[in-house]
Amino acid sequence: MRLSRIIMALTIGLAVVSAPSAAGAAQPQPTPYPPQPSVLTVSPSTIFVGETTTLVGAGFGPNEVVEITVTITPLAAGLPGQASARRSDGSTVAMAPVAFRAAAPTHFTVVTDAAGGFTTTYTPDTPGQYLFTAVGQTTGRTASATLTVLPKPQPTPTPTFKPRPPHHGGKLPVTGDSLGTPLAVGGGLVGVGVVLMLAGLAWRRRGRFGGSTR
Repeated sequence: MRLSRIIMALTIGLAVVSAPSAAGAAQPQPTPYPPQPSVLTVSPSTIFVGETTTLVGAGFGPNEVVEITVTITPLAAGLPGQASARRSDGSTVAMAPVAFRAAAPTHFTVVTDAAGGFTTTYTPDTPGQYLFTAVGQTTGRTASATLTVLPKPQPTPTPTFKPRPPHHGGKLPVTGDSLGTPLAVGGGLVGVGVVLMLAGLAWRRRGRFGGSTR
């Protein structure tokens, strides 16, 4: 009788102890998900000097300080917007890029929102290839994006054309206005000649008649 009670007590104790373990094993375990990768985009990705692009980051920690570093390299020869030089034979060749120092910021920080994202703008003042690298100061997550900045296009001068007079055998066409002055001068000279001729005839006649009366 005593042995049976001992066995029953042990059975009940084992059941009580194993019940929480069985309940915990029956509960579904959360599925582990990989952490969201950090992303950095630039839009638009090609602009001219003086224009503004927008940087959008995602996948960082909530309310995290993100440090952004800007690395600038000259444009490669042959890219759109590169200046060219003219050779003595008339052909053109792209000019080699030169080193420069940008005045736009090359290091700044932003703070993400509760979802781990941020949006900021950037206005470059020098042509080149821009590499933006974002690093989360708490999570250590990184992301990068590139931007192409072209030189500001030069306005094309509007050619001015002056009308050329028609060419007729090397002589300009004669109009009525241009003939008026020469005709008037010629007519005056003819009139003066007639008057002088008449005066000369009258003088001779007078001299002839005067000689016969003596």
